[in-house]
This record gives sequence, C-alpha cells and structure tokens, in this order.
Amino acid sequence: MRHHKKGRKFGRKTNVRGALIKSLLRSLVLHERISTTEAKAKEIRPKVEKMITRAMVDTVANRRLLKARLGDDTAVAKLFTTIAPRMKDRKGGYTRIVKRSTTATDGRSTAYIALV
Repeated sequence: MRHHKKGRKFGRKTNVRGALIKSLLRSLVLHERISTTEAKAKEIRPKVEKMITRAMVDTVANRRLLKARLGDDTAVAKLFTTIAPRMKDRKGGYTRIVKRSTTATDGRSTAYIALV
C-alpha cells in the first residue's frame, strides 16, 4: 500500500530528482509555459502554486525561502514583481496543464504547463 508515499520518483536518485524539479520550477517561472511529460507537470503543479501564494506577501523571509527553492535571483524577482501581482485577485489555480498527443517514440504522454 502507498500510505504516506507522496511524490513520483521518475527513475532517479533523490538529489538528481530534486535538481530536476528545481530546474522545471525555475523554467516555468522564467518562461511562464513549458512543455514536459504529463507526470512531471502534475508533480510540479502544487509546488509552483504554493510558491506563487507565498510570493503574494513580499517579505524578506518569503524572498529568502523562494530563493532557496528556486536558486535563481531573476526567477525570484520575476515571481514577486510580475507573476504574483497578476494573480492577486485569484483564489488559487494559477497553473493550467494541457495534454498533448503522444508523438514521442517511447510513448510518453507530453503536456504543457502554463501560468494562467
């Protein structure tokens, strides 16, 4: 049974998986729309939504916490200056996942994840 087994492993070790998720989050914040596999999109969706919610309150503590999670000053600045003010009136649901056709040779299902 999968009790308390949250998250996907993606066939990677812990540190590599963490770096992959951090890279996907940083790319999504910087480009506002990325194309990836459906499983990776579903995995990063709650993380990026929590980051946007935290960026709505501009404090030093929130900036430092997001800097630790993203590892990029430009992404943190964009999150606080452009993305969070744009989402100020929304109660949640800051991202959208659009499934694409499986055109890859290995049969994986790809999807776009974009900020609304």
